Amino acid sequence: ACEARGAALGRRADGRPGPQRAQEPPARARGALAGGCRAEVLARHIVEPQREVPIMDRCEVLVVGAGPAGLSAALGARRAGADVIILERYGCFGGTITTVGMETLGWYRYEGTEDCEGIGREMERMAERMGGTTKWPYNDSNCLDGEQFKLVADKLITDAGVRPILHIWVVEVLLDKENNIFGVVTESKSGRQAILADRVIDCTGDADVAHLAGCQYSVIDLQQSLGVTTVFNAANVNTEKFLEYTSKKPATYKDWSRTWEQTTTGKEEELRSPYLDTEFDEAVKAGVIPADKLGSLGGSWSALSKAGEATNLNLVHMSGVDSLDVRSLTSAEMEGRANVVHALNGLRHAVPGFENAKLRNFAMTVGTRDSRKIVGRYNMTGEDVCNQGRFDDAVGIFPEFVDGYNILILPTTGRYFQVPYGCLVPETGANNLLVAGRSVAGDRVSHAAMRNMMACTVTGQAAGVAAAISLKDKVSTRSVDIKRVQAELARQGARLE
Repeated sequence: ACEARGAALGRRADGRPGPQRAQEPPARARGALAGGCRAEVLARHIVEPQREVPIMDRCEVLVVGAGPAGLSAALGARRAGADVIILERYGCFGGTITTVGMETLGWYRYEGTEDCEGIGREMERMAERMGGTTKWPYNDSNCLDGEQFKLVADKLITDAGVRPILHIWVVEVLLDKENNIFGVVTESKSGRQAILADRVIDCTGDADVAHLAGCQYSVIDLQQSLGVTTVFNAANVNTEKFLEYTSKKPATYKDWSRTWEQTTTGKEEELRSPYLDTEFDEAVKAGVIPADKLGSLGGSWSALSKAGEATNLNLVHMSGVDSLDVRSLTSAEMEGRANVVHALNGLRHAVPGFENAKLRNFAMTVGTRDSRKIVGRYNMTGEDVCNQGRFDDAVGIFPEFVDGYNILILPTTGRYFQVPYGCLVPETGANNLLVAGRSVAGDRVSHAAMRNMMACTVTGQAAGVAAAISLKDKVSTRSVDIKRVQAELARQGARLE
């Protein structure tokens, strides 16, 4: 696997060079690693000694990442008969819902929407039955209670018989001589351990496993990438007073153009939107928040509770953050928290109902929107998502909802596109590896559709089913019979047409 990854370092689709060993390393030194291991120190690298890694577990289908895509992949594979392990780096399942605080799988359901079906919709319905939803302000969508959704995800995993492991990271892949993936190496509080698997599904959101496995991918230029967000929740809000204010001063999607340049089809312009931004202008003029912070503040509000909580406050954004660089992410986390303080001060000053509001909590982690995207057997395009793309290897549908890169299209016309299996299949790299979630293959405009969480559930369920069917039929995920996959997806309630 190390050889496979090394071969990939010099051939990323975006042209950025991978790390290279210095041509003339200085004299080697010796240093001790944890546990008494000895390592060679080179110019900018160390060389680890060979060592035995214990096998932690074995399964048929291994899902890495437990956000909406990962949960859907694990459940899809298990319901298709496979023995499934799901890995997650945090202490809960749910991904962006539970760790970033973005509490809507799909907020786009204005009148006229033709939506997908399958495990994603099942998650919403279970959350509603368990008392974990609130109506979204201006359409038929539901807001999810992020804390309650942790219990929803636990129940889905437990009831299905999926085997979960939390607090664990994948740090390397295992490849045989034919380039078939047969497991991963992990790091956790339990140490460095291997998990063997017949099929692996990358649901990390950053194509981490695909990267390690030598798959080709692209990364958008940092200056063109989507911003990151520090979501926060507030308490002690007079929700009745706030709703009266938003009723008297209604916002629409046309107002988004004050903060972001955007292209719409025109039909979105007058739709009501839970949006705040001029209020921060007022706070700057009053000297309540610094003028140089204004460009980072503005966005949407979401759920309001009878207990005086305002959650999923999507109001603090930062640009130029590299989602694949820990130093950049560290700076964003710290800057985001500092800017939340400014945002809350602005809300207290300028928004009726927030006069006595206080911070309830920050999200567990900053929310990112793009990073690696694999080069797939088929790469989706803006034409596909904006003009009702149809495919023989369709594994689901998604409404014509595009949100990102200065484009906003809401699915009010009943138009939708099919999602092709080919965008889940890496063109190069390891065999029997599938990718689901926002890292599926495609261009920027298609990413603005496929990055949405409900779309991630579509690709996740498809990947899980395809992995399980390929095992039953003893073929690779590249060679699986798509008709068999489609039949199982239909049996599970997914919508294909």
